[in-house]
Amino acid sequence: MSNAASRFVDVFRDFGGDALRDVWVFDRTGHQPLYLRDDIEQAITDVDVSRLVDNERFGYVTRDTYEALYYADYGYTIRGFDTFEQFRTFIGDQPIGVFAGFDRDDTGRNFAALNDSIQQIADEFDIEAFLDD
Repeated sequence: MSNAASRFVDVFRDFGGDALRDVWVFDRTGHQPLYLRDDIEQAITDVDVSRLVDNERFGYVTRDTYEALYYADYGYTIRGFDTFEQFRTFIGDQPIGVFAGFDRDDTGRNFAALNDSIQQIADEFDIEAFLDD
């Protein structure tokens, strides 16, 4: 794993602790996991991960639409599921997407702070460094 990817995983671990389920990066054509908790790795063996990532790619369109419609820049998206929450953001001018899952709890996580940390790390590296093994 590249230093850039490792730093991303560290930020997600610091943020979510044991509740961190997975961390993925993707661009318009590929994707890779940066972190998979053991139980999640087993849980997705029957899941078509490429379809999941394709769904996250719709975020490219959503990001462009939001930035055209609103007076502020798009930051991130949170989705709530019955057992977990999923965070997604984009980094770079030719964006790379990042998403991560966290077990649900009632702590009221500060996803804005997480996004700020992710963007700060992204600013330190060449964007392609996040997709390198």
